[in-house]
Amino acid sequence: MFARLHKNKTAQLVLGLLFGICFGFLLQKGGATSYNVIEGQLLLTDFTVLKLMLSAVIVGMAGFHLMKHFGLVRSHAAEGSIGSNVIGGLIFGVGFALLGFCPGTVAGAVGTGALDALFGGMIGLLIGAGIFAELYPRLRTRTLVWGKFPAVTVPEFLHLNLWVTVVLMEVFMIGFLLVLGYLGL
Repeated sequence: MFARLHKNKTAQLVLGLLFGICFGFLLQKGGATSYNVIEGQLLLTDFTVLKLMLSAVIVGMAGFHLMKHFGLVRSHAAEGSIGSNVIGGLIFGVGFALLGFCPGTVAGAVGTGALDALFGGMIGLLIGAGIFAELYPRLRTRTLVWGKFPAVTVPEFLHLNLWVTVVLMEVFMIGFLLVLGYLGL
């Protein structure tokens, strides 16, 4: 089933569009496209975004690993580097701090009609992408390769069985959500 999908570019585009619309709808319904909610998360007074994203990770991790178990998907761990994480973190952090939205939530906010997200966010995304594209040839050979580390998954890093790791992480995340609820956060 998925092998045929990998060869059908039109179906991939349609599915991508449908999943994107669903993702944006859920972000909006969860409150993650609201500047006030994002600001509250950054100030550690409103944990709506954390709870929303953590819930998505819980469901996504269980679903992905079940599909992987049945041979429907494969994981593709990628090499990384300290340099690429620092540059990516700086770009993301500066944009987030200046605007109050991340790339996903700014697109959702534009969909709700937020003009600050449209003019500040989407235009900022385009300008930032252009600057990065211009600097990429120099960054690629120096900064982005500094401090390389191998492609390793969490179970490999911890030297644990995949399912033991998944269950432990799921229990930890669900427990964390319960603690937030108990504390009224």
